[in-house]
Amino acid sequence: MIAYYSSLAMVTSAVLYLLAMTVHAAEWASARAAKVPEPVLVGAGAEPDGVVTPSGVLVEDAPPARSQRIELLGRAALGITFVAAATHILGVVLRGVAANRAPWGNMYEFITSALAAVVIVYLVMALRGTRWLGLPATLLLAIGQGLAVTVFYVDVSELMPALHSVWFRIHIFAAVAAAAAFNIGGIAALIYLWRSRAEAKGSVRGYLARIPSADALDRISYRFHAFAFPLWTFTIAAGAIWAQYAWGRFWGWDPKETWSLVTWIIYAGYLHARATVGWKGRRAAIVALIGLASFWFNFVGINLLTSGLHSYAGI
Repeated sequence: MIAYYSSLAMVTSAVLYLLAMTVHAAEWASARAAKVPEPVLVGAGAEPDGVVTPSGVLVEDAPPARSQRIELLGRAALGITFVAAATHILGVVLRGVAANRAPWGNMYEFITSALAAVVIVYLVMALRGTRWLGLPATLLLAIGQGLAVTVFYVDVSELMPALHSVWFRIHIFAAVAAAAAFNIGGIAALIYLWRSRAEAKGSVRGYLARIPSADALDRISYRFHAFAFPLWTFTIAAGAIWAQYAWGRFWGWDPKETWSLVTWIIYAGYLHARATVGWKGRRAAIVALIGLASFWFNFVGINLLTSGLHSYAGI
């Protein structure tokens, strides 16, 4: 019965994430603004009829009624996301109660736990004024949670003997935390590419005018990746210790072990390039997105396409 209510909460959260995404999409569609070709300098004469964005592009103010509608849609979407997050977290907790263990025993449980961490980080940021992450964040949550409850779902079961280790729990906890930071950093990198292209064309308009400048987005993305990388390093190290207890070796080039290392190398290259040769902007954002794709392939694609000691998908 507890497992049933867990599944019900998970499905409800997926539907609510989809609803929140739809409302955010309406919010973005409503945020229309006209672009003025030449930026206006503060103090250069008459006051501009609009606002100057951080990129220096003047954007006309939206009519009051439209501004109110945009704000209402944004608040509504955020409220729906809070309810979705509550049902999502409840579903994760109930799954653990039903299984009488940490809910990290298969791909379904890892994905739902990782997405719960993502939504927590997003909501904390939204309360601090970064609601502009709403559309891509809820899109990720709607797709991920939707796939989890429709494609990757498995019934509650006992852990495999190899998973009965405190190092397994430490390993997965670190992976979930890294997943949250990598995903938020990746979303910021994606928005950076969109915003920087608009700035280069001098066409920052609509909802893009409400988003931080490309330089600010680049810094936000970097900070999340810089935070996530040590966690990912620790994830691999903890996994190696767990492997020693479970299989008698620290490393065996199992497909998931190998792809975890590939993901580590991509993110190490991203941070090294930024620190040594000054890679910023578009090139750094592309590498960050490649790293995020590698991260999710490691946790989904490897389970579906290969077999090995880490094949715990259960589907």
